Amino acid sequence: MGWKRVALIILAAVAVIGGGGYYWFIVESHAPADGHFALDMEEIRRLSDEKPGGKAVEIDAEKVAAFSFPLTAVIAGGGWKKVEMPVYSYRLVFPDGGTAIIDTALDAKVGGSQLASFDQAAYDRMSAALDKASLIIITHEHMDHIGGLTEHPDVRRILPATRLTQEQVDHPERSVPAAFPAGALDGYKPLVYDHYEAVAPGVVLIKSPGHSPGSQMVYVRKADGTEVLFIGDVAWKFKNIELVRERARLVTQFMLKEDREAVFAQLAELHRLHEAEPKIHIVPGHDGDAVGALESAGVVKAGF
Repeated sequence: MGWKRVALIILAAVAVIGGGGYYWFIVESHAPADGHFALDMEEIRRLSDEKPGGKAVEIDAEKVAAFSFPLTAVIAGGGWKKVEMPVYSYRLVFPDGGTAIIDTALDAKVGGSQLASFDQAAYDRMSAALDKASLIIITHEHMDHIGGLTEHPDVRRILPATRLTQEQVDHPERSVPAAFPAGALDGYKPLVYDHYEAVAPGVVLIKSPGHSPGSQMVYVRKADGTEVLFIGDVAWKFKNIELVRERARLVTQFMLKEDREAVFAQLAELHRLHEAEPKIHIVPGHDGDAVGALESAGVVKAGF
Protein backbone atom coordinates (compact mmCIF):
# COMPACT_ATOMS: atom_id res chain seq x y z
CA MET A 1 0.00 0.00 0.00
CA GLY A 2 1.47 3.35 -1.06
CA TRP A 3 1.79 6.31 1.29
CA LYS A 4 -0.63 8.42 -0.76
CA ARG A 5 -3.27 5.78 -0.19
CA VAL A 6 -2.42 5.74 3.53
CA ALA A 7 -2.95 9.50 3.63
CA LEU A 8 -6.38 9.08 2.06
CA ILE A 9 -7.24 6.43 4.64
CA ILE A 10 -6.16 8.85 7.39
CA LEU A 11 -8.40 11.60 6.05
CA ALA A 12 -11.31 9.21 5.66
CA ALA A 13 -10.80 7.92 9.20
CA VAL A 14 -10.79 11.43 10.61
CA ALA A 15 -13.95 12.30 8.72
CA VAL A 16 -15.81 9.17 9.83
CA ILE A 17 -14.73 8.63 13.42
CA GLY A 18 -13.82 12.12 14.57
CA GLY A 19 -11.37 13.31 17.20
CA GLY A 20 -11.36 10.20 19.38
CA GLY A 21 -10.54 8.01 16.42
CA TYR A 22 -7.86 10.43 15.27
CA TYR A 23 -6.19 10.20 18.68
CA TRP A 24 -6.38 6.40 18.69
CA PHE A 25 -5.03 5.84 15.19
CA ILE A 26 -2.61 8.79 14.83
CA VAL A 27 -1.44 9.94 18.27
CA GLU A 28 -1.84 7.27 20.98
CA SER A 29 1.38 5.35 21.70
CA HIS A 30 1.47 4.01 25.24
CA ALA A 31 3.64 0.96 25.81
CA PRO A 32 1.78 -2.07 27.23
CA ALA A 33 2.83 -2.91 30.76
CA ASP A 34 3.19 -6.65 30.17
CA GLY A 35 5.53 -6.72 27.17
CA HIS A 36 8.81 -8.63 27.45
CA PHE A 37 11.94 -8.74 25.32
CA ALA A 38 15.43 -9.19 26.72
CA LEU A 39 18.90 -8.64 25.30
CA ASP A 40 21.43 -10.76 27.20
CA MET A 41 24.57 -8.84 26.32
CA GLU A 42 26.82 -11.22 28.25
CA GLU A 43 25.62 -14.11 26.10
CA ILE A 44 25.65 -12.07 22.88
CA ARG A 45 29.25 -11.01 23.52
CA ARG A 46 30.23 -14.58 24.30
CA LEU A 47 28.72 -15.72 21.01
CA SER A 48 30.53 -12.94 19.15
CA ASP A 49 33.77 -14.75 20.01
CA GLU A 50 32.45 -18.16 18.93
CA LYS A 51 33.40 -18.07 15.25
CA PRO A 52 37.14 -18.30 14.54
CA GLY A 53 38.90 -15.56 12.61
CA GLY A 54 39.41 -11.84 12.80
CA LYS A 55 36.49 -9.55 13.53
CA ALA A 56 35.49 -6.77 11.15
CA VAL A 57 37.95 -3.90 10.86
CA GLU A 58 35.57 -1.61 8.96
CA ILE A 59 31.84 -0.95 8.58
CA ASP A 60 30.69 0.88 5.46
CA ALA A 61 27.30 2.51 4.91
CA GLU A 62 25.83 3.02 1.44
CA LYS A 63 22.81 5.30 1.20
CA VAL A 64 20.93 3.98 -1.81
CA ALA A 65 17.56 5.72 -1.70
CA ALA A 66 15.12 7.61 0.50
CA PHE A 67 11.43 7.79 1.25
CA SER A 68 9.62 10.81 2.69
CA PHE A 69 6.96 10.19 5.34
CA PRO A 70 4.88 12.38 7.65
CA LEU A 71 6.57 12.43 11.06
CA THR A 72 3.45 11.03 12.73
CA ALA A 73 3.82 7.90 10.61
CA VAL A 74 7.30 7.48 12.07
CA ILE A 75 6.62 8.60 15.66
CA ALA A 76 2.94 8.65 16.65
CA GLY A 77 1.71 12.18 17.31
CA GLY A 78 4.81 13.74 15.80
CA GLY A 79 2.94 16.01 13.40
CA TRP A 80 2.60 16.19 9.64
CA LYS A 81 5.99 17.59 8.69
CA LYS A 82 7.68 15.33 6.14
CA VAL A 83 10.90 13.63 7.24
CA GLU A 84 13.46 11.82 5.13
CA MET A 85 13.68 8.04 5.51
CA PRO A 86 17.03 7.05 4.00
CA VAL A 87 17.53 3.48 2.83
CA TYR A 88 20.92 1.93 3.63
CA SER A 89 22.99 -1.12 2.95
CA TYR A 90 25.94 -1.90 5.22
CA ARG A 91 29.18 -3.77 4.53
CA LEU A 92 31.49 -5.37 7.07
CA VAL A 93 35.12 -5.74 5.99
CA PHE A 94 37.17 -8.45 7.68
CA PRO A 95 40.98 -8.48 8.03
CA ASP A 96 41.35 -11.30 5.48
CA GLY A 97 39.54 -9.19 2.88
CA GLY A 98 36.23 -11.03 3.22
CA THR A 99 33.04 -9.02 3.43
CA ALA A 100 29.51 -9.34 4.77
CA ILE A 101 26.48 -7.32 3.70
CA ILE A 102 23.68 -6.31 6.07
CA ASP A 103 20.54 -5.39 4.11
CA THR A 104 20.45 -4.77 0.38
CA ALA A 105 18.19 -1.70 -0.04
CA LEU A 106 16.06 -1.75 -3.21
CA ASP A 107 16.18 -0.67 -6.83
CA ALA A 108 14.16 2.03 -8.58
CA LYS A 109 11.80 -0.52 -10.10
CA VAL A 110 10.81 -2.00 -6.74
CA GLY A 111 10.59 1.40 -5.04
CA GLY A 112 8.66 3.02 -7.86
CA SER A 113 6.73 6.19 -7.14
CA GLN A 114 7.13 5.72 -3.37
CA LEU A 115 10.79 6.78 -3.55
CA ALA A 116 11.68 10.40 -2.86
CA SER A 117 15.19 9.82 -4.22
CA PHE A 118 17.31 7.06 -5.68
CA ASP A 119 21.08 6.90 -6.25
CA GLN A 120 21.79 4.52 -9.12
CA ALA A 121 25.56 4.66 -8.60
CA ALA A 122 25.16 3.74 -4.92
CA TYR A 123 22.83 0.90 -5.87
CA ASP A 124 25.35 -0.39 -8.42
CA ARG A 125 28.10 -0.34 -5.79
CA MET A 126 25.88 -2.27 -3.38
CA SER A 127 24.94 -4.81 -6.06
CA ALA A 128 28.59 -5.32 -6.98
CA ALA A 129 29.39 -5.81 -3.30
CA LEU A 130 26.84 -8.63 -3.16
CA ASP A 131 28.84 -10.43 -5.85
CA LYS A 132 31.93 -10.44 -3.63
CA ALA A 133 30.34 -11.00 -0.21
CA SER A 134 30.93 -14.21 1.69
CA LEU A 135 27.90 -13.48 3.87
CA ILE A 136 24.62 -11.65 3.18
CA ILE A 137 22.18 -10.96 6.03
CA ILE A 138 18.74 -9.35 5.88
CA THR A 139 17.31 -7.68 8.99
CA HIS A 140 13.80 -8.37 7.70
CA GLU A 141 11.83 -9.18 4.61
CA HIS A 142 10.42 -5.77 3.63
CA MET A 143 11.18 -4.54 0.11
CA ASP A 144 13.58 -1.77 1.14
CA HIS A 145 15.84 -4.26 2.92
CA ILE A 146 15.59 -7.35 0.72
CA GLY A 147 14.87 -5.77 -2.69
CA GLY A 148 18.50 -5.49 -3.76
CA LEU A 149 18.85 -9.22 -3.20
CA THR A 150 15.66 -10.30 -4.97
CA GLU A 151 16.47 -8.08 -7.97
CA HIS A 152 20.12 -9.11 -8.28
CA PRO A 153 20.78 -10.20 -11.88
CA ASP A 154 22.37 -13.47 -10.74
CA VAL A 155 20.58 -14.07 -7.46
CA ARG A 156 20.94 -17.85 -7.64
CA ARG A 157 24.72 -17.51 -7.65
CA ILE A 158 24.83 -15.38 -4.49
CA LEU A 159 22.19 -17.31 -2.54
CA PRO A 160 24.77 -19.76 -1.09
CA ALA A 161 26.30 -16.78 0.76
CA THR A 162 22.88 -15.56 1.91
CA ARG A 163 21.54 -16.57 5.33
CA LEU A 164 17.82 -15.95 5.03
CA THR A 165 15.94 -17.16 8.07
CA GLN A 166 13.05 -19.58 7.96
CA GLU A 167 10.64 -16.79 8.83
CA GLN A 168 11.95 -14.56 6.04
CA VAL A 169 11.52 -17.36 3.50
CA ASP A 170 8.07 -18.27 4.84
CA HIS A 171 6.62 -14.77 4.39
CA PRO A 172 7.16 -13.60 0.80
CA GLU A 173 3.95 -11.55 1.06
CA ARG A 174 5.83 -9.16 3.38
CA SER A 175 8.37 -8.41 0.64
CA VAL A 176 5.92 -7.35 -2.08
CA PRO A 177 6.58 -5.82 -4.56
CA ALA A 178 10.07 -7.34 -4.18
CA ALA A 179 10.01 -11.03 -5.07
CA PHE A 180 12.53 -13.73 -5.88
CA PRO A 181 12.43 -15.10 -9.43
CA ALA A 182 10.32 -18.24 -9.81
CA GLY A 183 12.22 -21.26 -8.54
CA ALA A 184 15.14 -19.25 -7.15
CA LEU A 185 14.65 -20.65 -3.65
CA ASP A 186 14.07 -24.25 -4.75
CA GLY A 187 16.29 -26.40 -2.55
CA TYR A 188 17.37 -23.44 -0.43
CA LYS A 189 17.96 -24.29 3.23
CA PRO A 190 17.06 -21.30 5.42
CA LEU A 191 18.65 -20.54 8.76
CA VAL A 192 16.74 -21.83 11.77
CA TYR A 193 17.60 -20.59 15.25
CA ASP A 194 15.78 -19.87 18.48
CA HIS A 195 17.13 -16.67 20.00
CA TYR A 196 20.75 -15.85 19.12
CA GLU A 197 22.98 -17.16 16.34
CA ALA A 198 26.66 -16.44 15.66
CA VAL A 199 27.20 -16.24 11.89
CA ALA A 200 30.69 -14.71 11.54
CA PRO A 201 33.51 -13.48 13.79
CA GLY A 202 31.98 -10.75 15.94
CA VAL A 203 28.55 -11.05 14.28
CA VAL A 204 25.48 -12.35 16.14
CA LEU A 205 21.87 -12.47 14.95
CA ILE A 206 19.13 -11.68 17.47
CA LYS A 207 15.63 -12.89 16.69
CA SER A 208 13.15 -10.01 17.13
CA PRO A 209 9.83 -10.67 15.36
CA GLY A 210 7.24 -7.93 15.60
CA HIS A 211 7.79 -5.40 12.83
CA SER A 212 7.67 -8.46 10.59
CA PRO A 213 7.74 -12.21 11.29
CA GLY A 214 11.33 -12.43 10.05
CA SER A 215 12.75 -9.40 11.85
CA GLN A 216 16.13 -9.79 13.50
CA MET A 217 18.79 -7.50 14.91
CA VAL A 218 22.45 -7.84 13.96
CA TYR A 219 25.10 -7.29 16.64
CA VAL A 220 28.59 -6.49 15.37
CA ARG A 221 31.70 -6.32 17.51
CA LYS A 222 34.61 -4.88 15.56
CA ALA A 223 38.23 -5.90 15.98
CA ASP A 224 38.86 -2.78 18.08
CA GLY A 225 36.01 -3.68 20.45
CA THR A 226 33.50 -1.17 19.08
CA GLU A 227 29.96 -2.53 19.38
CA VAL A 228 27.25 -1.75 16.83
CA LEU A 229 23.68 -3.03 16.93
CA PHE A 230 21.74 -2.88 13.68
CA ILE A 231 18.10 -3.13 14.68
CA GLY A 232 16.42 -3.07 11.28
CA ASP A 233 12.99 -1.47 11.49
CA VAL A 234 12.25 -2.19 15.13
CA ALA A 235 12.70 1.59 15.18
CA TRP A 236 12.83 3.82 12.12
CA LYS A 237 14.46 6.67 14.08
CA PHE A 238 16.47 6.76 17.29
CA LYS A 239 13.74 8.99 18.72
CA ASN A 240 11.45 5.93 18.80
CA ILE A 241 13.89 4.39 21.28
CA GLU A 242 14.45 7.54 23.33
CA LEU A 243 10.70 8.06 23.78
CA VAL A 244 9.71 4.36 23.67
CA ARG A 245 7.14 5.49 21.13
CA GLU A 246 5.80 3.49 18.19
CA ARG A 247 4.68 4.51 14.74
CA ALA A 248 1.08 5.68 14.37
CA ARG A 249 -1.36 2.82 14.93
CA LEU A 250 -2.96 3.45 11.54
CA VAL A 251 0.40 2.65 9.93
CA THR A 252 1.28 -0.33 12.10
CA GLN A 253 -2.18 -1.88 11.91
CA PHE A 254 -3.24 -1.30 8.32
CA MET A 255 0.00 -0.91 6.38
CA LEU A 256 2.71 -2.81 8.24
CA LYS A 257 0.53 -5.35 10.08
CA GLU A 258 2.96 -5.26 12.98
CA ASP A 259 2.78 -7.08 16.27
CA ARG A 260 2.61 -3.75 18.09
CA GLU A 261 3.08 -5.18 21.58
CA ALA A 262 6.22 -7.05 20.50
CA VAL A 263 7.71 -3.91 18.97
CA PHE A 264 6.95 -1.91 22.11
CA ALA A 265 8.75 -4.52 24.22
CA GLN A 266 11.77 -4.30 21.93
CA LEU A 267 11.77 -0.49 22.06
CA ALA A 268 11.63 -0.59 25.86
CA GLU A 269 14.58 -3.01 25.99
CA LEU A 270 16.61 -0.93 23.54
CA HIS A 271 15.87 2.13 25.67
CA ARG A 272 17.10 0.25 28.75
CA LEU A 273 20.19 -0.95 26.91
CA HIS A 274 21.08 2.54 25.70
CA GLU A 275 20.73 3.93 29.23
CA ALA A 276 22.83 1.09 30.69
CA GLU A 277 25.46 0.85 27.94
CA PRO A 278 25.58 4.05 25.88
CA LYS A 279 28.80 2.95 24.16
CA ILE A 280 26.84 0.37 22.17
CA HIS A 281 25.96 2.15 18.93
CA ILE A 282 22.32 1.42 18.04
CA VAL A 283 21.48 1.88 14.36
CA PRO A 284 17.76 2.29 13.53
CA GLY A 285 16.44 1.34 10.12
CA HIS A 286 16.08 4.79 8.53
CA ASP A 287 17.87 7.42 10.60
CA GLY A 288 20.24 9.59 8.58
CA ASP A 289 21.23 11.63 11.63
CA ALA A 290 22.24 8.52 13.57
CA VAL A 291 24.26 7.13 10.67
CA GLY A 292 25.83 10.54 10.01
CA ALA A 293 26.94 10.77 13.63
CA LEU A 294 28.57 7.34 13.38
CA GLU A 295 30.34 8.42 10.21
CA SER A 296 31.60 11.60 11.91
CA ALA A 297 32.84 9.53 14.86
CA GLY A 298 34.70 7.12 12.58
CA VAL A 299 32.61 4.13 13.63
CA VAL A 300 31.15 3.81 10.12
CA LYS A 301 32.63 4.88 6.77
CA ALA A 302 30.40 6.52 4.16
CA GLY A 303 30.13 4.54 0.92
CA PHE A 304 31.26 1.15 -0.30
